[in-house]
Amino acid sequence: MSEGIVEVEALEVQPDDPQKDNEEAEADVSHKAIEDAKYAEANSKETKMAQESPRNTAAEISVTSNRDSDGTREDVFQMDLKHGMSENHISSSSFGATAEGIIEAGPKKDMMKVEPVSGPVVLSDDLKNPAMEKLELVRKWSINTYKCTRQILSEKLGRGSRTVDLELEAQIEILRDNKRKYEHVVKLAQTLGSQLYQMVQTQRQLGDAFADLSLKSPELHEEFGFNAETQKLLSKNGETLLGAINFFICSVKTLVDKTIEDTMVNIKQYENARIEYDAYRTDLEELNLGPRDATTIPKIEQSQYAFQAYREKYEKMRNDVSIKLKFLEENKVKVLHNQLVLFHSAIAAYYAGNQKQLEQTLKQFHIKLKTPGADTPSWLEEQ
Repeated sequence: MSEGIVEVEALEVQPDDPQKDNEEAEADVSHKAIEDAKYAEANSKETKMAQESPRNTAAEISVTSNRDSDGTREDVFQMDLKHGMSENHISSSSFGATAEGIIEAGPKKDMMKVEPVSGPVVLSDDLKNPAMEKLELVRKWSINTYKCTRQILSEKLGRGSRTVDLELEAQIEILRDNKRKYEHVVKLAQTLGSQLYQMVQTQRQLGDAFADLSLKSPELHEEFGFNAETQKLLSKNGETLLGAINFFICSVKTLVDKTIEDTMVNIKQYENARIEYDAYRTDLEELNLGPRDATTIPKIEQSQYAFQAYREKYEKMRNDVSIKLKFLEENKVKVLHNQLVLFHSAIAAYYAGNQKQLEQTLKQFHIKLKTPGADTPSWLEEQ
């Protein structure tokens, strides 16, 4: 320490030498230039390394011995501080080492920076969320429901126009009226069948009572016997007529509840398609009456596309309903012709007392009567 103090004092005593100051300044400038060159060289090496091998699994760092590292340790440290590479590089010096070595470090992190991409983000089909698809369906359904509801209200209030096919609307109205009348006929026939069933049961019981009295009253045996046979015959014919009436009810009910109802479902779909068509037609007309600019032109094009789609749907449903009504009319005439002939023949033969004609009528229409107790299983089947 004494030597260092003496040297300082000596320096303070010595006068300033201009030549020496110039040499020191030149040395500082050359030292700074060397540092800048090393920094630029290190930066170029790192950039080249990142471009050629951005995903190397290890980075090699040369470590010099203690004898050769004294002059460069400070420079490397300053370079790391300036460049901010202390997180990615490991500078290690072993003061006790006498030979150079290589240390493998882990892969560099955050070497490649991804620049954010500006502009609209488009999701691919693989990234679409089912919840987003459901939300989009709900949105479209809400818009369609709003437009259709507005169209219905405007038609009821007399403010909106509706598309009408006069011929098809007349056929639909006739079908609805016939459906109501057929349903009324079915109800009346069911009432007749119920009353006839009660009468048949009463006639059977009355015949059994006459037969019992015929056995217990010898003086009136023949009279009770005649009445018992008459009531039993009426009961039997009544059961035959009841079978014909039930067959008539079943056939007409099937025509009304299945065939006609299926056509009514198609008619309901046709009416919904007509309302959608008129709703989007009105929407397009309103847009065409407004101004045309960069904002409204895309809306007009979108509305035109939707209008065309619902127009095709409406025309398809109209053709389907027309064909359905045609086939329904042919089927209805055929079914009702057979059932009305059956009903008339059975009623006429019953009230004429023509048992053979009544039975022949049932055979003609392939009607099989259920014998009493046929549905009840025997005691052997129950075991």
